[in-house]
Amino acid sequence: MTSVVLCVTNDLFYDRRLQKIGGTLQAAGYEVTLVGRKPSLGIQDRQPPYQRHWLPCFFQRGVFFYLEVQIRLLIYLLRVPKSILCANDLDTMPAVYLASVFRKLPRVTDAHELFTEQKEVVSRPLVHRIWLLAERWLVPRFPMGYTVNEQLAHEFNRRYGVRYEVIRNVPLLVALPAAGKNQAVKWIIYQGAVNEGRCFEQLIPAMKEVPVPLKIYGTGNFLLQVQQLIQAEKLEEKVVCIPPVLPEQLVHITPAATIGITLFEKKGLNQYWSLANRFFDYIMAGIPQICSDFPAYQAIMDRYPVGLLVDSSDPRSIADALNKLLSDDVLYEKCKNACLDARKELNWENERDRLLAFYAKLL
Repeated sequence: MTSVVLCVTNDLFYDRRLQKIGGTLQAAGYEVTLVGRKPSLGIQDRQPPYQRHWLPCFFQRGVFFYLEVQIRLLIYLLRVPKSILCANDLDTMPAVYLASVFRKLPRVTDAHELFTEQKEVVSRPLVHRIWLLAERWLVPRFPMGYTVNEQLAHEFNRRYGVRYEVIRNVPLLVALPAAGKNQAVKWIIYQGAVNEGRCFEQLIPAMKEVPVPLKIYGTGNFLLQVQQLIQAEKLEEKVVCIPPVLPEQLVHITPAATIGITLFEKKGLNQYWSLANRFFDYIMAGIPQICSDFPAYQAIMDRYPVGLLVDSSDPRSIADALNKLLSDDVLYEKCKNACLDARKELNWENERDRLLAFYAKLL
């Protein structure tokens, strides 16, 4: 059996982890299909090496969205050729589990996060209880899987006795622009999901004390609130929200920035134990960053001091850290050189062997 179906509820165009995994498995000889929500906009990109299947969803959020996804995904999986079925996170597990039982197919999970510990879930008691019940029922039925860092792997093991491999969200190794090609004007970048729990309530006010602009690349469930915060703080000329761009385009934009932002609130274990894509993307781009002083980031910073750890709940700490990187040339060069060292290790070319070893065991 060399066919793999990777299932998500989000837009395939912007899921870089899934694209890397799909491309790696396809290159290794697997027949790969990525299944995800059909984009609301008619975005076109180059044809990837793997197959894609769109789930045309009438609902775009809320309980009806998740119910619709399960039904459409289950119908699709009941008809696919014999394959390994991979549920990416809890929100695809119900359909994948049922299909694997009916079809007697192997199932695995890629746990990007601790779904029930997201701020947008934890802060809604009824929603939290429903997802927690689903997690308690489903995760033990997915004994084979992988996740993004050691902390999450440990928590899944503590809660449910499953032992998941660790496959980190590191980017593909790419060449940096030649010296002198970057923009001369200093600016700060945030890239990724504009969701709850990313400390925009602290970051936006902090920008009053920072002398360079902030560009926010992305969209999400907190975008409207971010735009309202920018207006309330009268920062329209300094903080700009830019519609999301495709990953292959963003990889050329990020190196031109001066500083990256990786911040999370301490509400919910998912944020506290996070190890975000953007953290590694800034390293690959060779730009220092500020990030939350959480365990996973501390562990990497101890070896590669690629930026400054901050108290992400305090706007003053955020502003001070940004200004320190902007004004202290010696510190900035030290962090930049650490990025150049770290990117040699923290890249997908080094990580993909773990992924291939995991799927080889299934065969």
